[in-house]
Amino acid sequence: MSKTRHFMRKPALLTFGALLTVTAANANAEFSDGAIRIGYLADMSGPYRDLAGPGGLEAMRMAIEEHGGAIHGATIEVFSADDRNSADVGANTVRGWIDQQNVDMVGGLVASSVTIAATQLLTEHDRIGMVSGAAALGITNEYCSPNHVQWVYDTHAMSNGTARAIVEEGGDSWYIISADYAFGHSLEADVSSVVNEMGGEVVGTVSHPLNTNDFSSYILQAQGSGAKIVGLANAGADTVNAISTAGQFGLVESGQTLAGLMVFLNDIHALGLETTQGMQLTTGWYWDLNDETRQWAEDYYDRVGSMPTMVQAGVYSSTMHYLNAIEATSSDDAGTVRAWMGENPVNDIFTSNGKIREDGRLVHDMYLVEVKTPEESEGEWDLYRVLRTIPGDQAFQSLEKSSCSLVTES
Repeated sequence: MSKTRHFMRKPALLTFGALLTVTAANANAEFSDGAIRIGYLADMSGPYRDLAGPGGLEAMRMAIEEHGGAIHGATIEVFSADDRNSADVGANTVRGWIDQQNVDMVGGLVASSVTIAATQLLTEHDRIGMVSGAAALGITNEYCSPNHVQWVYDTHAMSNGTARAIVEEGGDSWYIISADYAFGHSLEADVSSVVNEMGGEVVGTVSHPLNTNDFSSYILQAQGSGAKIVGLANAGADTVNAISTAGQFGLVESGQTLAGLMVFLNDIHALGLETTQGMQLTTGWYWDLNDETRQWAEDYYDRVGSMPTMVQAGVYSSTMHYLNAIEATSSDDAGTVRAWMGENPVNDIFTSNGKIREDGRLVHDMYLVEVKTPEESEGEWDLYRVLRTIPGDQAFQSLEKSSCSLVTES
């Protein structure tokens, strides 16, 4: 943590005129049931626990604390639940929150299948969804709505960064191992599109169940394919297990290259630099980007005991922007809040001048990074070297290619 610099946050000073403005806002604020209620829905115990899970909930609480726990006299209440990566569990949880707790916004939202089910319910009941973990492109494509925002990444952005860079370096034949649900299929399709577009070839694919413990047969099939690149279109514990199995079978030693297409900081930390050094991957955020990210990450580390992933930073950022909208509009009405969020740029520890498009996609810079060698690393969490900044308008799918009804019908 020696690289981190400390900054004192100065308390805001209110002039008499500003105080009158705040008092007027308090008087005119309109909050359902006199409170602002937020749900945090994520995998709290399964394969995505470390990349989001309890750490994401703590990041959400950090954003709420920065608002003093209340806005214009209305307290901010938080509910949390483990969706167990089940669309049915997630949907039932959100339905209960709406019916019994009158929840205004649901954040976290990690598994794509859970997210699609949850955001459809939120739209039906005119509530807000802030998606920080789910990656399926369809969330802001065919499943888009005026009520939810996809914050951190999607499969297009992740594949566009990593796959394009690898093909440019000569990795033109691929075998893809993907998770057998919406996210994995979406990432596999996006990677295949990039590889084919650049003149490469996907020689084979195979899908595995979510949270499987045995990757032996999948790695053996990849080895037998003869492909230069073995792409992992999975995430969390599945990615860690696949990389570990590949190491046991000597996949890299046999001349093939492993490409993690949805790799998180906690994955690299868990596997160690000896295993992952030299791996290139795309990330939406990294704790060591600048003084501001380092300061926030140290505050997070002091509370959680680990450095935040891009998803956990995204939970903080999306919650902050949502609460900023409520503070500015003095309302928790979904339409009012969503309009403000789209009209105002996002400037915080996660991004500078990020913009929410009409399809619900937050457009921001992404980063191509390379995992450091053990000799290069200056500390336990000093894991990445930034190779390239990918501008947001290049990282994310253009609106011209969107199948979102909010775009195609406008």
